[in-house]
Amino acid sequence: MTREQIKDELKGIIGDYVPEKELLESLSEEHELIGDLKINSAHIVDIVLDIEDKYDIMIEDEAIGKMGTVGESIDIIFQKLDSK
Repeated sequence: MTREQIKDELKGIIGDYVPEKELLESLSEEHELIGDLKINSAHIVDIVLDIEDKYDIMIEDEAIGKMGTVGESIDIIFQKLDSK
């Protein structure tokens, strides 16, 4: 699985929680989930649960705190997939 594939799948997951859908059209790895995409911080847990279900992985609380940007989220997904 490539970074671009995970980014596309992540875009689908976070799309439900982004209030301004047009922000998804130019999604980059530098976009901050809460700041740039305006995702409610309470929805981060929902996003993590959706990611865990999609990839059959477990993301610990410490790793959740490091998922500030789209790119950081992709990095964590890759790390978890590699350790499976």
